[in-house]
Amino acid sequence: MPKVVMLTTLAPTTAQRLVEVAPPGYEVEVHSAKLPVEAQRDAVADADFLILFPPSLDNAVLAGAKRLKLIQLVSAGFDQIDIDLCRRMGIPVANNGGANALDVAEHTLTLLLAFYRRLREMDANVRQGRWAAIDSGATTYTIQGKTVGIAGLGNIGRHVARLLRAFGATLLYADAEPAPLGVEQELGIVRVELDDLLQRADAVTLHVPLNASTRGLIGARELALMKPSAVLINTCRGPVVDEQALAAALRDGVIAGAALDVFAQEPPDPENPLFELDNVLLTPHSAGVTVDTWARRGRFVFENLQRVWNGEPPLAVVS
Repeated sequence: MPKVVMLTTLAPTTAQRLVEVAPPGYEVEVHSAKLPVEAQRDAVADADFLILFPPSLDNAVLAGAKRLKLIQLVSAGFDQIDIDLCRRMGIPVANNGGANALDVAEHTLTLLLAFYRRLREMDANVRQGRWAAIDSGATTYTIQGKTVGIAGLGNIGRHVARLLRAFGATLLYADAEPAPLGVEQELGIVRVELDDLLQRADAVTLHVPLNASTRGLIGARELALMKPSAVLINTCRGPVVDEQALAAALRDGVIAGAALDVFAQEPPDPENPLFELDNVLLTPHSAGVTVDTWARRGRFVFENLQRVWNGEPPLAVVS
């Protein structure tokens, strides 16, 4: 059987939820991703497969891995891996193939609903005896009838579209690559240019990978295109949005609000100007992480490892 090593920051009980779905006969060595580089290098040196969560690996560890047939990420993102070095070494890198897409999509919808219904403020008011402090009839909204723009119609974006369609939203998307016609018809979604999407949408939700073309995708110019009543949601990667420009737009009323699960720096600086604003809702890069996600992710991870062990090409390759 192959030697499988997992480097992770997950708590042991959580990591166990993932590795317990491995095929019979598989034994997975689970090591802390916080081990010194030399210890990581020793653990990985003769491994056939490396599983990573989070998706980060020191190049010194990678350079010492002479037998790796696949680096399998438990996450969707891969921007902290030296893909060029992996390519030169002939080691494919695969992400989770959308195994956590539903989790992120549900969190995205939660953020929109929480913002539209002012849940954070209402909870605080009820606890503090301010029963009628918010006029919900004048300051809260429904999703039905709203236009929602989805930037990036990959696995997560498509799940978001399915959920929003059930709520009666009108759906637009912007993507460098058009989705197949059958997917557009299934989702009831129309492809437009990003600028058009920003101008027309009541809510904009971001689901793009972080790369050279998406870094700073939403800056001052793009925010100025949005409706003053619009909400921006980001559950992909922090650097996709210019945080300084967003803080200024929120402060000046250029847009109505934002809901963010990701930041340019994580954990964010306590002096981040977004923290001073009431019209932004924040969560700690937790959109894709639920109790239920690990078995789904684990099944994909080990099915992919088994494919490679059987001599088949891996799925969800990013390099």
